[in-house]
Amino acid sequence: MKVERYSYPILTPSAARGIFDAIYFKKEYNFYWQIDRIELLKSPKYIALRRNEVKDKVSVAEVQKWLNGTKAISPLWADGTSAELGTDQKGRTQRQTMALKNVRYRIYAHIVCRDANADLTALNAQFERRAAQGKCFYQPYFGCREFPAYFQLLTTPPTTPPFDLDLDLGWMLYDVFDLNTVNGNDAKPAISVFRAQLKSGVMAVPPYQSADVHKLEGSANVE
Repeated sequence: MKVERYSYPILTPSAARGIFDAIYFKKEYNFYWQIDRIELLKSPKYIALRRNEVKDKVSVAEVQKWLNGTKAISPLWADGTSAELGTDQKGRTQRQTMALKNVRYRIYAHIVCRDANADLTALNAQFERRAAQGKCFYQPYFGCREFPAYFQLLTTPPTTPPFDLDLDLGWMLYDVFDLNTVNGNDAKPAISVFRAQLKSGVMAVPPYQSADVHKLEGSANVE
């Protein structure tokens, strides 16, 4: 059974890591961003979004066959009906998303080097320089590219307290990749989850290596 998308009341560690990656990350430097905690600065408010989406997608193998001339090109018909396409597994469908709006967070993170000989001081300096100048390799976003994120580096102790909210969030997605390895474009999913709790507007995030992070490598299912 398919379900509609529903956002967590607060940013996930995976989405937060993506923001830091957008500002400064290079695979050849062999490190990853460890999110330490996320502070909620505004009360979570939801908005219902309904979008048109296609039910199927073109695989790399299919495109390769088209290029080799071994199979005729078969485009995606976004507006095709089941009567026109001969199946209800293709064409357009409407999906609803309950997304957060007007969000604001304060995120704390640090670099974890997989190489013991890495120059952590230099890596931190490069990140701080880029973040202070507003530089990024691509526009950061909150989990999905449709929701752009804007950032500012904190250089002094914050004066705005977290929004006072206590919530037991249950099992939350920690990450979709294995942070112990360098993940390329063809990396397989490695789902990890943790028990998330929001206390006085602060969600503490355990280290990826912690026993509090439950990892199911290569599987998108959580028991």
